[in-house]
Amino acid sequence: MSSLSLAVRDSSTMLRRNLLHARRYPSLTLNLLLTPIMLLLLFVYIFGDVMSAGIGGSGADRSVYIAYIVPGLLLMTIGSTTIGTAVSVSNDMTEGIIARFRTMAIHRGSVLIGHVIGSVLQCIASVVLVGAVAVAIGFRSTDATALEWLAAFGLLVLFATALTWIAVGMGLISPNAEAASNNAMPLILLPLLSSAFIPTHTMPGWFQPIAQYQPFTPAIETLRGLLLGSEIGNNGWLTIAWSLGLTVLGYHWSKAKFNNDPKQPA
Repeated sequence: MSSLSLAVRDSSTMLRRNLLHARRYPSLTLNLLLTPIMLLLLFVYIFGDVMSAGIGGSGADRSVYIAYIVPGLLLMTIGSTTIGTAVSVSNDMTEGIIARFRTMAIHRGSVLIGHVIGSVLQCIASVVLVGAVAVAIGFRSTDATALEWLAAFGLLVLFATALTWIAVGMGLISPNAEAASNNAMPLILLPLLSSAFIPTHTMPGWFQPIAQYQPFTPAIETLRGLLLGSEIGNNGWLTIAWSLGLTVLGYHWSKAKFNNDPKQPA
């Protein structure tokens, strides 16, 4: 078999392994998934009328804020799900399974590739579930064309890939699962500091650059534009640049850390 065939075969095996783990131990994914769902329900049913009036003007009903908040929560769902990836990678590194894999005749990068592909699939499944909840409580995207829906899906996959590689690197540098979860916490906190819940121009002046110059805000605005028809501007290109940059950074970071001597189990 060629080197490429071996890499594909071994990566597929590692992908099946990770999906099997996710199916057998779904509690971590479900716990992380509950965060965006609870925020969705909280902001819609507790703050929805007030926030709709602030965004859409007096007389606007709750549906205005549902439409505004859903794109941000879909991307926040990706950030939440990838925390599980950091924990899973850290467990592999600290429990000794990586040391065993290194003694076997398998492609060296297949372990990480399996984690990344498995995580992206879980991210998309989580986004679909959160999106279903959003539709159930009133979210609608009637103006989006088939091409815009396809572009939105591509954006979600690209962004999930970028955050997953970063999460893999965080898992590799963490001494245990608890540290991995803490290290990956910015992937949930950054959406809270973006345009996910309120427009950036309504934030304090000193805080607006923090909200604007980070990866989540352009991604949210791009997804919002694709699904709701709002102005995208330069946000589309910024989202692609952020996603590709984080993917390259995360890949090289993860590769460098993985090629170091594996951690030994405590």
